[in-house]
Amino acid sequence: MKRWLAVLVAVFALSGCGYNDFQRLDEQTKSAWSEVLNQYQRRADLVPNLVATVKGEANFEQETLTRVVEARAKATSVQVTPETLNDPAAFQRFQQAQGELSSALSRLLVVSERYPDLKANQGFRDLRVQLEGTENRITVARNRYIQSVQEYNVLARSFPTNLTAMVFNYDPKPTFTVQNEAEISAPPRVEFGTPASSSAPARPAAAPSAPASGTPTR
Repeated sequence: MKRWLAVLVAVFALSGCGYNDFQRLDEQTKSAWSEVLNQYQRRADLVPNLVATVKGEANFEQETLTRVVEARAKATSVQVTPETLNDPAAFQRFQQAQGELSSALSRLLVVSERYPDLKANQGFRDLRVQLEGTENRITVARNRYIQSVQEYNVLARSFPTNLTAMVFNYDPKPTFTVQNEAEISAPPRVEFGTPASSSAPARPAAAPSAPASGTPTR
């Protein structure tokens, strides 16, 4: 009887200290992470067909194509294990590799605008649509993972559940960050255009037919 009573006390104690919540949120973050990997893999699978199609375009920028191939090779070479979620350094390597592939693919799509025959290629257009759809799915999957980790980390760092985290080794998990944080945090610089010639009116308000132009840049 005393033994069963001790078990019941232990169960209630673990529930009250957030142990079950850690179990639930840990599984939730793992599930969200699996979806992130699934979408990144889907993108990696599209790249070889995209590269093969672009190669058919004569005189296409070889440097851009090479960067895509190298970035994909690097991204797929990063070993992802369950421990990655608890290793900030490994998580950072994964994010950096995927970011480089994103950048290379973006560059390729921008350059493709210079090649009318490539843009008119139905195979390329289909791959482009699939790639853009995958990028959107990646964004959704990353957001869900970020939200899951945020909920988990709040529990891991709050009192008294942080004591439970310490006892059962529920460390805070790394999450995705903005790679160009410094760049996007800077206030936009606005540059107003100068008059095309010295004969332009000194006061812009006096020349309604020639509105002032401004281009916000980062």
